Amino acid sequence: MASSIETGGAWSTMEDVSLCEAWLRVCHCPVTGNEMKFFHMWKKIHAEFSEKIPESPRTEMALSSRWKLLNKEMAKWRDALTKAMNLYRSGENRINELIQAQMWFGATKGGKKRFTHHECWDVVKYCKRFIIIPTGPDVVLNETPLRDSTTSDSPLDSPMSEDSPIQKEPRPIGRKAAKAKKAGNSSNFNSKFLEEIARQNSIRIEMEQKRQDMEVAIQAECARENEYLRKKDMQKTDRETMAMDTSHMSPETKQYWKLERRDVMRRILFQDDGPSNTDWLNDQNH
Repeated sequence: MASSIETGGAWSTMEDVSLCEAWLRVCHCPVTGNEMKFFHMWKKIHAEFSEKIPESPRTEMALSSRWKLLNKEMAKWRDALTKAMNLYRSGENRINELIQAQMWFGATKGGKKRFTHHECWDVVKYCKRFIIIPTGPDVVLNETPLRDSTTSDSPLDSPMSEDSPIQKEPRPIGRKAAKAKKAGNSSNFNSKFLEEIARQNSIRIEMEQKRQDMEVAIQAECARENEYLRKKDMQKTDRETMAMDTSHMSPETKQYWKLERRDVMRRILFQDDGPSNTDWLNDQNH
């Protein structure tokens, strides 16, 4: 299997933008764009990409795989922007469209939580596949649509039979009631939006708290491990001190090891890890 260096490693923004530009130029060519086969298409895209980034190790298969991911992400971003634009145009809210679009994008299952390929989006947003066509609100008069395209004007298509009584249509609500209803819808949407932000912040704070708790637990475990190793080393040193043969040593050296053994016995009897009685000798030697 090829290493990450041989295959090009992580994709940079310049590479993503160059890939989108190459795809746009080849696939939207007015002469051959619609009649090109898949194999020849990626050959041409690779050639265009290599002109923009010479000596690039990216293969045709790598470009195809990367475009599949970018295409999916930008299609989700197009849908998210469409929903946000429609909500804004309908007058239900005046919250920033990009914030709403990021919320719609993150709420979609699968993929990333946020859209980050804005440079690529600027390249392809005007092509047919990604262009945004907002539906906008229905034209209404006192909350009554002026024309319903799904309803036929022909009396032959009427659901009422000849024996059915004439049904009286409900009276439209007034202008003040319509404004109050629209304000209520806007308030409800804003409340839900703020609740979602609060929920996301709560999740983030909870995750940060868990991370901090994990770090504290790891530090405590490291401290216990270091303490265990320190005591183990001290026990080894104490055993060597107690087993030291002083028969061939001078009187001063024998006195030193006598004091050291006294410290060892004190630690064993009283579980004292304090300084040795002969530490002053070591201090003088430094």
